[in-house]
Amino acid sequence: MTQTSEAAPAPEDSRPTRPAAAHRIHRAWFVAAVAFVTIIGAAAFRSLPGLLIDPLHQEFHWSRGTISAAVSINLALYGLTAPFAAALMDRFGIRRVVAVALTVIAVGSGLTVWMTAAWQLLLCWGLLVGLGSGSMALAFAATVTNRWFTERKGLVTGILTAASASGQLIFLPLLSWIVTRHSWRPAAVTVALAALAVVPFVWLLLRDHPADVGQKPYGAKEFVPKPEPVRGAARRAVTVLLSAVRTGPFWLLAGSFAICGASTNGLIQTHFVPAAHDHHMPVQAAASLLAVIGVFDVVGTIASGWFTDRFEPRRLLAVYYALRGISLLFLPLLLHSTVHPPMILFIVFYGLDWVATVPPTLALCREQYGEDSAIVFGWVLASHQIGAALVAYLGGVARDHFGRYDVVWYASGALCAAATLMVLVIRRRRPTAALAVTMPPATA
Repeated sequence: MTQTSEAAPAPEDSRPTRPAAAHRIHRAWFVAAVAFVTIIGAAAFRSLPGLLIDPLHQEFHWSRGTISAAVSINLALYGLTAPFAAALMDRFGIRRVVAVALTVIAVGSGLTVWMTAAWQLLLCWGLLVGLGSGSMALAFAATVTNRWFTERKGLVTGILTAASASGQLIFLPLLSWIVTRHSWRPAAVTVALAALAVVPFVWLLLRDHPADVGQKPYGAKEFVPKPEPVRGAARRAVTVLLSAVRTGPFWLLAGSFAICGASTNGLIQTHFVPAAHDHHMPVQAAASLLAVIGVFDVVGTIASGWFTDRFEPRRLLAVYYALRGISLLFLPLLLHSTVHPPMILFIVFYGLDWVATVPPTLALCREQYGEDSAIVFGWVLASHQIGAALVAYLGGVARDHFGRYDVVWYASGALCAAATLMVLVIRRRRPTAALAVTMPPATA
């Protein structure tokens, strides 16, 4: 035992101990800070789709369904790319993957300035921005946390998760002002420049592993050598998926989380601004309301994590989905040309409930799938984005067909009721049941 513990930092020129003594602030916190700024810079693209629907419709006379299709592709790729993003980072390194992803986002957003046909919107905003954002968002925070921290992982995960909401808070009012005063093209360029501006910070300040700078992970008692590039991670992601789909809880979790994505990213984030504008609310006012959702999103997520440690996650999810569905049924009555107290109350509640579903859903994945829970949760997150993609598209089609969004709000409220029932029928698993995913022949 003593020989193996001395073997890791054995070379004379390795530097695991000297930097730890020299620096009061561990390098891991600088890496986390760079990751935070990076996620904020990339969050600009999440703020723009809802602001583009009306301007693109007016300039190019494209249907709202066509414009929403580009947002739908973006959201779907954001989710479907995520389970493989960690494998790319294990194979090629965090810096390379994130730098390329930010560049792809910038190219996709920048090229929209010269588009003249709808297929170009699908290619640039749908394919390029979708692939770029999906290659870094979900996996980036998890990979940085796992490699650089052995203590305070929950705190760092919460901070990096909050970065997306912070980015929404920063960019939504700014982009809405640009769209209102200077048209949508300068807003698209702003997104591209925000993504590009972060690339130098990523390349110069981010490091793939603590061993690259001769340090231990934060809180680690021993030096951790940098692992060799992993080549089989993508294969394992697919294998775990094929095993999980044979179990009922996976479909209940994936289905309910798809409804979660449908009623948040697909519905409110994409269609709230144009829906409010239909009622003559100024675009900047509607965008500011979405930014407030981003603020309370952080509070709701932290509170939900605290509740998940103390209450049954199924019941928490049932309460979250039920209350969300009820609030959506009232939304058509709240939309007016001005912001009034009932609308503010809706915005505060929806912000608190926005991603409050994440901690209990993750807890149920751990309970059901044990060691494979992280990968299973990645696929459940993919279903979240697929649900968001479907409603982002269908919401635009419904607006074209009915001339208003009321049917979309009511249908989403009904879906939330279905999600409430889905999470309630998930059964508790016995301790041995967590092995189901890793033992496919016996549990099929």
